[in-house]
Amino acid sequence: MSDGFDRAPEQTKPLRAPPSSQDKIPQQNSESAMAKPQVVVAPVLMSKLSVNAPEFYPSGYSSNYTESYEDGCEDYPTLSEYVQDFLNHLTEQPGSFETEIEQFAETLNGWVTTDDALQELVELIYQQATSIPNFSYMGARLCNYLSHHLTISPQSGNFRQLLLQRCRTEYEVKDQAAKGDEVTRKRFHAFVLFLGELYLNLEIKGTNGQVTRADILQVGLRELLNALFSNPMDDNLICAVKLLKLTGSVLEDAWKEKGKMDMEEIIQRIENVVLDANCSRDVKQMLLKLVELRSSNWGRVHATSTYREATPENDPNYFMNEPTFYTSDGVPFTAADPDYQEKYQELLEREDFFPDYEENGTDLSGAGDPYLDDIDDEMDPEIEEAYEKFCLESERKRKQ
Repeated sequence: MSDGFDRAPEQTKPLRAPPSSQDKIPQQNSESAMAKPQVVVAPVLMSKLSVNAPEFYPSGYSSNYTESYEDGCEDYPTLSEYVQDFLNHLTEQPGSFETEIEQFAETLNGWVTTDDALQELVELIYQQATSIPNFSYMGARLCNYLSHHLTISPQSGNFRQLLLQRCRTEYEVKDQAAKGDEVTRKRFHAFVLFLGELYLNLEIKGTNGQVTRADILQVGLRELLNALFSNPMDDNLICAVKLLKLTGSVLEDAWKEKGKMDMEEIIQRIENVVLDANCSRDVKQMLLKLVELRSSNWGRVHATSTYREATPENDPNYFMNEPTFYTSDGVPFTAADPDYQEKYQELLEREDFFPDYEENGTDLSGAGDPYLDDIDDEMDPEIEEAYEKFCLESERKRKQ
């Protein structure tokens, strides 16, 4: 059976036959220490690959879209096949979004001309985004692009309106889905995470050109979190953690702008779940890590508006930024060691901390100091120059 490659005929080089008993074997020279060994040539297998073999594709890869895409949509008998092929293509090659989305939207504008076609397009994208786990982000980006570039706007609603209506259909059964069987919950969780991606990626342009997020999605995410925490099964709680990691910082900022304390209420519910719910130990650890993440402002770092000099009280890394000294016995000590605090401060303030550095004609080599006696005065000139620059730079940074 063929394995996908054209086999070239196998060729081997024949072995040299050993001499028979009747063959005359030449006498060895008595002066020779050792006879030259006879060389046996091993068989050499020729390659079985052929330049005429068909092009190789990884399993599961389909080149149908790429070939048909280059020829346009004429090769697709229906809109459904064209859109589904493009969605599969994006799933396999998400990096092609930027280069191919414009042509895809132009093709849709020539094809999607009725309400039914627009409804079908929305349903195809929704199903792909909620059935393929790693497509929720790409699906949200696709929805945002099409909401601004599809020209059709029938009476039943434009693309964005129909998409939100489709999401609302799933949203209205959230309470039943959160307490349903495993398959139902899994489908519900995919919808929750897709809605989170939509909240972050779906842009709504106002009349003055300002870009905002859909407030209705913000409200929906809050209620979806309530449904998840009201049914504290492990998979529901894991979904809630994923959603908050994805959208928590943006949601909290939006709620704070409106003077709402919704995130405080959510954190309180999480703490109650950790204390009371019969969830697994691993899930409780995930919830506690989430609370910790939120307490660190969701991992965001904001520069302080006013400068404050670092002290052991306000900088936990204060002592990590200070140099380390050694006693004459080789014992290291830092500013954090109470037995050496006076000596440490003295060394920092002394000019002779920098050996061989002269200022105003005064030798500041620090000769006789037990902490500096071991410094070699015969350094290579280049090393000495580099060392002096390093010391001066360290002192400059310390005084800043």
